[in-house]
Amino acid sequence: MVRDDLYITVPSFFRCPISLDVMKSPVSLSTGVTYDRSSIQRWLDSGNNTCPATMQVLDTKEFVPNANLHRLIQTWSSQNRHNPLDDSSAESASPLSPDKIQLVVKEIGGEEKESGRNCSFDDLSKIASFAEESSENRMFLAKMDGFVAMLAALLIHLDDKDLSPPVVELAVRVLDSVSTEFGDFHELRRLLLIPKEKSPNSLPPSLLRVMKQGSSRPESRIAAVRIIQSIAIDAESKLAVAESDGLLLHLVNSIAPRTDPPLVDAVLSCLISISMPKRVKPQLVRLRAIGKLREVLRSPSVPAATAEKALKLLESVSSCREGMAELCGDSGCVEAVVRKAMKVSDAATEVAVTILWTACYLFRDQKAADAVVRSNGLTRILLLMQSNCSPAVRGMSTDLLRIFRVNSKSCLSSYDTKTTHIMPF
Repeated sequence: MVRDDLYITVPSFFRCPISLDVMKSPVSLSTGVTYDRSSIQRWLDSGNNTCPATMQVLDTKEFVPNANLHRLIQTWSSQNRHNPLDDSSAESASPLSPDKIQLVVKEIGGEEKESGRNCSFDDLSKIASFAEESSENRMFLAKMDGFVAMLAALLIHLDDKDLSPPVVELAVRVLDSVSTEFGDFHELRRLLLIPKEKSPNSLPPSLLRVMKQGSSRPESRIAAVRIIQSIAIDAESKLAVAESDGLLLHLVNSIAPRTDPPLVDAVLSCLISISMPKRVKPQLVRLRAIGKLREVLRSPSVPAATAEKALKLLESVSSCREGMAELCGDSGCVEAVVRKAMKVSDAATEVAVTILWTACYLFRDQKAADAVVRSNGLTRILLLMQSNCSPAVRGMSTDLLRIFRVNSKSCLSSYDTKTTHIMPF
């Protein structure tokens, strides 16, 4: 960013609110907020239905190119093209043709397994720029013989002393960008998971380092989390990933309302996947995952997709004995589940009711039942039954009402309406 002791000031509205990078392809949502196309597409593809900047629920997930802003950015870039920004090597690198990209990849990979030690930031910047141009380019890279294997080798065989942290981060982001097009996650698992006889940690240290530390921008950490999730595809790999040194602790600590929303969303997706093995659930309980999920569910600005994932993870963690005991003892968490039962989505409603049914009906925990009553849960459950809920939700709601021995007067004491309520029993 420095040139002859002068600084280039990037206009704030040229930067994407998600990546904080200068936008290459600015597009506007229905809320009027403009983002870089690749960043907002990832946000929406993750299941979110809100505007990241305003947290407004989107009427439509379609976006339109912001041609005026694109033109302004191009004009500004051309005026400052001789004054490179310190963090814009990837941005300033001109996209190359497929033939030239193949030559760059060949130079990085070479014939030796670890010849990537000579990989430079500029090399990967060219590849990253090429990948960001289009899905066709990403498909080209994903199908290029040996390309994904080369990136995996970079992460496994090279340490910080071999590559600078920015190079490692960029390698992670490029691998994440082409992993969907690559499609063969069994092969990706084979390339990235380290056998136990070679290392106590199944994940490459460089990948863990990016996930835990990364740069000030969250994109690299999000990419690392998504790669980790993509290789946890069966019971063995899920367990191997979960038992990598410090992984669960860092993921749990990343669950917080003040953390970057796309990062929280990616972390929740990853934890849902790797929490499936039975012996992982008690570990998450000991790491205070339930308290973290409580705070996410309590946040008034949490996106609907994130709240749904938080409920799914809570259901998974509380399915073990230790988790259910922790949940029932946390009245604030139970109350948060009650409040989200009708406010997120049909899928979230079913998960929330399942959690309450398990705690109050199956385990007959009195503390959980008291928390439901305090949060006006009985009224919510009855109203839910009168909605167009699924048969499963209706059945569990009926069980809950039975154990509370509710009657219309006590249940609806705080609900003023002329609706005739028909009790289910």
